[in-house]
Order: sequence, then C-alpha cells, then structure tokens
Amino acid sequence: MSAPAGLTPHLAAAGGSPYPAGPSATSSSREAGGPGSALRYQNGPVQNRVQFPSGYSLHPQNYSVPAGHYSQVPNKAFPSQLDNQYGVDYHSTCYAVPAQNVVTPSIGPNMLNTQGSQHLFRRPPHNDGFIQGVVSTASHLNTYAPQSYPGFGSHYNTSTVYSTSSSVTSQGFAESGHYAMPAVSNAVYPNVSHPSMSVGGPYGQVFTSQSLPAVGRFKETNAFSSQLTAPPHTLQQQRPLEYNSTSWSTSDLQLAQENLNRSHTGSLTKASNQTNAAGVADSSHPVNQNVHLIKPGTGKCVGPSASTSSVRTLPAADQSAEPTPVASLTQSPESLLQEGMQYGYVNNQASSAPAPLSSSSDDEEEDEEDEEAGLLYSSPAPVASVPQPSKTSKPFGYGYPSLQPGYQNVTPPSSAVQPNNPGYHSGFQQYPQQYPGVNQLSSSLGGLSLQHPQQPESLRPVNLTQDRNILPDTPVPAPVPNLNSDLKKLNCSPDSFRCTLTNIPQTQALLNKAKLPLGLLLHPFRDLTQLPVITSSTIVRCRSCRTYINPFVSFIDQRRWKCNLCYRVNDVPEEFMYNPLTRSYGEPHKRPEVQNSTVEFIASSDYMLRPPQPAVYLFVLDVSHNAVEAGYLTILCQSLLENLDKLPGDSRTRIGFITFDSTVQFYNLQEGLSQPQMLIVSDIEDVFLPTPDSLLVNLHESKELIKDLLNSLPNMFINTRETHSALGPALQAAYKLMSPTGGRISVFQTQLPSLGAGLLHSREDPNQRSSTKVVQHLGPATDFYKKLALDCSGQQTAVDSFLLSSRYSDLASLACMSKYSAGFIYYYPSFHHSHNPIQAEKLQKDLKRYLTRKIGFEAVMRIRCTKGLSIHTFHGNFFVRSTDLLSLANVNPDAGFAVQMSIEESLTDTSLVCFQTALLYTSSKGERRIRVHTLCLPVVTSLADVYAGADVQAVVCLLANMAVDRSVSSSLSDARDALVNAVVDSLSAYISTASNLQQSALIAPNSLRLFPLYVLALLKQKAFRTGTSTRLDDRVYAMCQIKSQPLVHLMKIMHPNLYRIDKLSDEGAIHVNDRVVPQPSLQKLSAEKLTRDGAFLMDCGSIFYIWIGKSCDNFIKDVLGYPNYTSVPQKQTQLPELDTLSSDRARSFISWLKDNRPLSPVLQVIKDENSIKTEFFQHLIEDRTEAAFSYYEFLLHIQQRICK
Repeated sequence: MSAPAGLTPHLAAAGGSPYPAGPSATSSSREAGGPGSALRYQNGPVQNRVQFPSGYSLHPQNYSVPAGHYSQVPNKAFPSQLDNQYGVDYHSTCYAVPAQNVVTPSIGPNMLNTQGSQHLFRRPPHNDGFIQGVVSTASHLNTYAPQSYPGFGSHYNTSTVYSTSSSVTSQGFAESGHYAMPAVSNAVYPNVSHPSMSVGGPYGQVFTSQSLPAVGRFKETNAFSSQLTAPPHTLQQQRPLEYNSTSWSTSDLQLAQENLNRSHTGSLTKASNQTNAAGVADSSHPVNQNVHLIKPGTGKCVGPSASTSSVRTLPAADQSAEPTPVASLTQSPESLLQEGMQYGYVNNQASSAPAPLSSSSDDEEEDEEDEEAGLLYSSPAPVASVPQPSKTSKPFGYGYPSLQPGYQNVTPPSSAVQPNNPGYHSGFQQYPQQYPGVNQLSSSLGGLSLQHPQQPESLRPVNLTQDRNILPDTPVPAPVPNLNSDLKKLNCSPDSFRCTLTNIPQTQALLNKAKLPLGLLLHPFRDLTQLPVITSSTIVRCRSCRTYINPFVSFIDQRRWKCNLCYRVNDVPEEFMYNPLTRSYGEPHKRPEVQNSTVEFIASSDYMLRPPQPAVYLFVLDVSHNAVEAGYLTILCQSLLENLDKLPGDSRTRIGFITFDSTVQFYNLQEGLSQPQMLIVSDIEDVFLPTPDSLLVNLHESKELIKDLLNSLPNMFINTRETHSALGPALQAAYKLMSPTGGRISVFQTQLPSLGAGLLHSREDPNQRSSTKVVQHLGPATDFYKKLALDCSGQQTAVDSFLLSSRYSDLASLACMSKYSAGFIYYYPSFHHSHNPIQAEKLQKDLKRYLTRKIGFEAVMRIRCTKGLSIHTFHGNFFVRSTDLLSLANVNPDAGFAVQMSIEESLTDTSLVCFQTALLYTSSKGERRIRVHTLCLPVVTSLADVYAGADVQAVVCLLANMAVDRSVSSSLSDARDALVNAVVDSLSAYISTASNLQQSALIAPNSLRLFPLYVLALLKQKAFRTGTSTRLDDRVYAMCQIKSQPLVHLMKIMHPNLYRIDKLSDEGAIHVNDRVVPQPSLQKLSAEKLTRDGAFLMDCGSIFYIWIGKSCDNFIKDVLGYPNYTSVPQKQTQLPELDTLSSDRARSFISWLKDNRPLSPVLQVIKDENSIKTEFFQHLIEDRTEAAFSYYEFLLHIQQRICK
C-alpha cells in the first residue's frame, strides 16, 4: 500500500523469524516443614474475655496440633489439554485444585426432611421445572495419588429435585385472565401494580436454642425453638398508600393458598419445638483444656525455577515452602449423614497444565534458605462429564392463585448492621498477654444463665411473600464480623477483602447443612487514600507457612510470636524490636505491621529475579475502513496527547505503536529522526520485526515525534479501502516486541479478524437471540488467542482489549487475550463517534482513567488461610502458576477476584480463622512492593450462627462467577437452574431447622432476605437471561464483567440503585469536602414507583439513566434547563450548571455517586419516546416480562419448590 503523506515508507523484506513457541514451564512440588514449637495454649489469636452466653457455646477445645500435618503435600502438576506444541504449558483461568485424600460422604436419608434430597447443584434435571440441570455422576474422592480432573459437568453440585406441574415450555405465563390487576393510583404503568389485601399471616420472633447439639449429633428438626406472636389486627388491615384497590377477604386468600398447595408433591415436616437439654447443660460448664506440647519440625522446600524463554535466558530463582493442609482420610458416620450441598466445580478440561513464566518475577517467598530448583510435572488427562439433555419445562403460572396476594405494608428494615451474636467475644490481646487457665475459664463460664439470649437482628425471620419493603432505604452495607471491639478495629476493610460467611462453620458438615458457598471476594489493588508503607529492610514472616506478620498473631513474649495460620512459634528478629513510629525499643506488638491489617512492604532484592523493568506501553490499532468509519482514532489520539505526561512511569518509560489492516505497519520513532517513519510488513503469514531496536522508544526522549504521529494518525488512513483485519499477525508482532521487557499491550479492534493467524467467522444466528432453549458459542472458536495470551503472560505482558464493533465480533474468542494474560476488557457495542455519542463519550472517559490509573507489573498473588481450610477454585483474569499462586503480568486497581474454599479439617482447636492475600508487584516507578491484606473471622458451631453471618451480596457474586463457568462448560440453562437451586436449598435448609415457623410461608433469615431478589436480578441480567433478544457479544461481555469486576461495582450491574431526585432536600444530607450531598431513599426496581410528576435516577454502574415524567415541570425547568417536557431533546446527556437549588443538589448527588468507581459513568436522560427506554425498563427486575417472572411470582415459584 502507498505510504500516507508525511511519512517515509519502507517495505520490509519478507521472511524472518517465525512466531516462537511459548517457553517451557517449570513447576515444583514443595514439602513443608513441620510446625514449630507450640505452647500449651489455644491456637490463634488469644481471647481476653472468654465468656460464652448460652446458645453460643464452643466445643471443648483440643489445642494440640495434629502430628504429621505437613507430612504430605498435594501434587501440583496438571494435565495438558492443548496441542503438542503447548503440551504442558497452560492452566485454565478458572482453575480448580482437586481435593487430596478426601472421602466424600454419602447423602443422609433424611436431609432437609424432604424426599429425594441430594447435593445442591448435583441434582438430575427435574422433568417439568422452571430450569433444567444436568445429571452428575460425581463419586467419592479417594485420591491417594495424582489423579485426572473431571470436566465442567459437576461445577455445580445439585441438590433436591424440585418440579412444578406444567405442560408447556415457557418462561412466562400463558395469556389468560388469571392475572387481572387493579389500577394503581398515580402510577405510570398500572399493569405491574400489586393489589393490597387483608393479611392474617403473622410471623413471630424465632429464638435459637440454648445450645445446639454437637455437630455429629445434630438433628435438623431441632435446631431452633421459636415463639409465634400474631400482630395486632389493625396492622393486618393496613394497605399500601400508593394502591387504590379492593382488599381480599381472608377466605379468598385461604382458597388461593389451598389451590397453590395442591400442586405440591409434599410438604415440609413441622419442626420440633423441644430444646436439647444436654446442649444447654454443656454450655454452662467450664471447658477443661487438655494441652500437649508438640515438638518442632523442620522441612525442606523446593520451588519452581525460572523458565527459559526464546527471548532470553535468566538464572533460576529460588522459592520457599508453601505447606498445604492435607485432608483427613476418614469421616465419622455422623458427618456422612450430614453431607449436603458442596459448592465448587472441577476445572475446565481445556486448560489444566502449568504455563510458562519468564524469570521476571517470582512468588513472594524468597528467603535464601528456601531457594531450590524446580521440577517439571505431568499428569493424566482430564475426563469430562457428559451433560444429559434437558427436558422441556412448563409455564410458571401453573398451580398459582388466580390473583397475586398483596404484601403487608410494613416499615422498611433498618440498614444498620447489628452484631450477629452479641455476647460472643472473640478476643485479641496485645503483648503482654495472659492466657486463661482452667480456673479462669470456670469463673468466666459459671455465671451463665439458661435464659434465651436476645436474638440477633440478622436471624429475625422474614416472611418474604408478605413483607413488601425488604429493600432498605440506603445501599446494603457489608455485615460486620462478630468480633470484639479490638479485632473489629484491626480487621481488613470489606472493600478489599470479603467472605461469603462472616461466621465460619467449624466443620464441612455444618457448611453443607447451611447450603451456602464458602468463598472470598477480593479487590487487592484498589485505590487507597491511606496505606501504611513499611520501609524496614526486615520483613517478618512465619518460618513454616510464610505468612506475613499481622495484627492477629499472638506474642508469647518479647522474643517469640505464634503464627495465626499454622500456629508455629517464631522468633522476633532483633531489628523488629524497634518501633520507628514511637522510637521505642522492646514493643514489637506496637509496630505498624501489627497494627494494620492492610500494609505495603518495600521489597528487597530477595524478591527480584532481575532488576525492575521500565514501564512499557504498546498500542496496537485497527486502521481498516471499518475502523476509520467508526472514528475511534480521533478520540484515542486526543486522549493520548492530553495524558501523555500522566502515563505511570519514570524517566525510563517506553512507548510504541503498531497499526494493521491487511498488512502490519510499524513506526520508527527513534530520537534524531525529523518525522515518524512507517515500516510496512505485508507478509502476515510470517510476521517479523523490521527494526526491533527502534520500535519501542523512550517517552521523554522522543516525545515530539510521538506527538507528531498522534496528530497525523487520525487522517493518515482516511481514504483507505482496506476492509480486512489481520489482528492475529499484529498480536504476534506485538508479542515479539514486548518479550524482552514485558509491559502492557492495548489492542483496539473494530471487526472480526479476517486474515492470517486467528481469523474468525461469524457464529451468531440473529434468529436465536431470543431463544429460551440453547445459547451456543459462549466459548472461543479457536485457541489461538488463548495460547498467545499465555505466551504473553509468560513474558510478563498483559493484553487489554478495546472492542468497538458495530457488528458481531466474536467477543467469546477475542476476550481470551485479556482473560489469560491478566488484562482488562472494554466493550462498546454499535460504536460510532457521531451516530452514538453516548458510546463516544464513554470511550473518552474510560481512556482518561485507563491511561492515568495506577498499574503494577510482574505481579503474583498468593492467598493463605488458617490450617484446616483450603482453596480449590479461582475466578478472574489471571494465569494460575501453582495451586495457590496467581500470575498477573499486570495488576490494576479496577480488577476483582473471587475464590472458592472448603473446610478440609475441623476447626475445633481455634475460635478464629484468618485469611491473608499477598500481592507482589513492580510499581511504575521501578519499586518492588508487597501489598498484604489480612482478614479475621470467628468460628461457630451452630447452624443459626452460620446464617446470622451470611453476607448475601458476597454469596450472590460468588454464585454469579460459578454460573458463568457453568454456562460455558455446560449450558446456560444448567447455570440458571443452579442459581435457582441455590435459593431453594438454602431457604429450605433454614426452614427445616427452625421450629414453629409458618410452614406454608416462605421464610428467610433477615441476613438472606435479599437472596431471592438478587438471584432474580442475575437471571434477568444479560449474562443469563433467556427469551429476550440479547446479542451474543453483549452476553459474553456481561459474563466477562462478572468474572473481573470487584463486588461493589458488580452489585450495581446486577441490581442497580433507583432514586427519586426531583424532591432532593438537605434532610439527612452528608457533607463531603465542603459539599452538601443529599441522600434520597432507595426505591425498589419496579415501574410502579415511576410517577408522572417525578424524576428518577438509576445507577447501573457504568451508566446513569434519568427518567423524567411528563408532569415534572419544576425538575425539567430547574435542573435540565428546558421550559417543558416536549422541549427536552431525545439525546440529552449532560446536566447544565444552573443557578438553582435543585440543580445544585442534583449535580452534587450525581457527582458523589461517580466518585471512586473504575469507569466514569455516562448520563442519559430518558423520555417515553426514547428508543433507549427499553434498556431502562429491563433493569426494573421486580416487574414481570414476557419471558420472566415478576419478583412476587418468583417468590411463589421458590415457595412451591420448597414445599414439594
């Protein structure tokens, strides 16, 4: 092709080095040393007030560490599923570590008091239910040797088979007159209103028993004793103020309920109301401590060596021991009877082998005595389970009452979080510490009475079908772990580290009974305003498990401290005795490392395998005809010009550019040239680097040439007629260019790749977008992009993808570039700089954040947990280097991760468990740093306490990650089925353990009252919805967001926040930086809340919708600046700065919402005539659609399945 004006063309000769294969990988098996000397005291942080009120007693403690705990370490080798070239080099992003030496118990005959109970997510598909599943053939795990890994067929272990009596395949109700609804006064959309009624279904206060029996003797029908209290008659007769409809008579309601019950195949057995006297007696007696000394053990550690790449050879690096808990080989018969749901699914068979890693970074265990060479492993090939064909379902309306019963008009619950178990004190005591003896325990426990303790608010039973206002007025906060005040102050922020259960079950059997998943939600590199940075040359870590010293360790004396994860006693280094903050000596427990649960260490050279590399940024740009028409080049080049000096880095920062259409173009920007020089490589079958030394240049030395290129680039290809896209060859060239140093590749693509390696063909059938059956092509069409991403990860290079296509671009295949290289994905459907100004504005804002945000290079992350707990599955964008180590070529503050966990050994010898994540990275300034987060949670022995500590948002986000993988590996219908099963089984388990509850009602503990609502929101989200027209790329991108977004942002995507903003006031306002920010109440996501005289703001995370009613003239005039409704333009995307109080309040509130989120949201004003209003109404998840339930109908469906 001819060179554009202003550039000197050079046609490079064809030929050159072929695309190199990935470097070979090395990994190792490491045996850990035995535990150190343990004192005769309780493991874990010390309890300074050991007082257990009745109902919250602990089992007698055995403080001895099991002998030989570290005698066996699971094999860390994994099988290959790729071609011969990449035989043993790759792991899957969703990586599952197999349980070692675990006997999976069989299912008890009376589980949940229902017939045919099975594991949650392991049930065969019910014949005529809402959503179908697959048959799992999972068997007991007896893995005494390395074993093959089954496929994704058992990702979700299903439980009780529930079905509805239906006859037609449908997700909605058949057209009939059964759902006649009265009109709602002052509502814009009266057909979605709910009639009020006279309700006589009372609920009362449920009290936990004085003390639950030991887990091994647990009776599910005797977990609670309860007391029912009928509300006053006047309360029963109240009606919602916004409704104008007649009330139902009691007889009508009873008849409707009887009709519903006739469709059930069974009913819940009424629980006993008797209290276990033995359990009560146990809780009031002192605990005798039988303590044993344990001899210290030593171990020798081996670690993976550095890999050898085709680009360079680096010296082998040494690694430290990483002890892995080994599960017991046997379980008691009682625990076999209590086996319930087991979350966690096996690994994707398509990628399970170790991948190459360059020697640029190692894990955070680099003590000199830990350094040994690594070994290469191989493992048998995985065996995939075969999903069974799903059967057709029947309409949801079958068996339901002909009219929707109303809700009681009750007061919305308070958003304040109360301690789950008042009176249960998990203590932490700073040095000097005194451990309680038997006499002290006797005196502490002697004053306990046998009266019922006050029930925690989180355990208050909620009748979901009657309590209308379950959504609080303010956003739902994270639950506060039930720790004493000292530990609460020291604990990690839930914004960084969050667990699905803030009360950890003592045994796996107890976890199975609760039917809730155990896992962690991480946001490890988020932006922090305050971060303690430790510059000391001494980083104190446990000699056994390599845990970093933290606030939850125990100091035996001035010279010794006990690890809170493995309980080894370690020596305090001499340098650690001095406190730089207080300038005092002899108080190691007052150092900042022990006073902050989130700290950052400046790492020494022991944590480096090579000197820190400079920040390197390479931009790979599509310049085909389609790209020029879209107009993204102008926006990108302008953003780069504005932020060139703000790119993270130092004086060594380097930058480069590659463009491509049917050929690949490089740009020589070497200092000394008068103008940029374009080099064209037309042989895309064997792409090579024409001048390797001049394509990545120093940003500061060549700044003027870079600016010249950015100014000319938008017009350089304005007359091009090239319609092809050689994305694959351009990426191969980028990989070669970045291999010596690593860094970040930013790819901008506007169409399907059509030439060279990695070419793709359209797989989407537009006629199947609304299918309620099978959604195909959620996985990649080729493994080219995954292989290339893993090669990039091995050379410490991440690939960020910007997809700006107006047509299908096979995001399922292209997203692999970012998934497996720890990159990020940006998606702009139907992008056009003028026809779609919303997307153009979004790209501009995203680029500003993207180019200037903090970045970490050559990163690895390891998660550690208390002995007895184990990690088995990771979720996010990364590469798995070993069983507990994630390789992150880049880490950014907008990335989130999720982890699934299990309890391999009973936590009987500790009352607290801890989790610690350590992120080792190179800053853009060339510093090697380690950011450490530590979370502490209590251990509980009763099922009530497990429910009391459930974090419903964390539970839903973890389930969403699991459902994405299930959708890709099995089917979308299986994933949807698994989500519904999660609600059915958890609420069924709760109801079956509580006595004297209204068995015909749908009751949930207050902590889980939003569980059905959030799961319904997931089912209606683009990732999982069916029956509604959804582009395949849109669905895949929604799944990518679930896998990579932190919890706080993911919740806004799943369940947006709706506010009324036409009546903002200073009442309840907060003050932020001398700015008054109004705090309007949250509204439920239903069209009944949209009134003609109101204006409403919906916060969906990346976009704000402002819906205006036709009669809200004051808001239109004072905030939007228009005289009336008809004068507001269709594409209003800005709020003008008007000199009115209403304008100030609205802009202040919206500006406050925009703060501290990764992607600056765009704003869209919506009128009834707007075409975009369809997207707005799809977020009103409580309303019924043609293809999905309303919230109330979904509750009836859940209730019907529980009662079977």
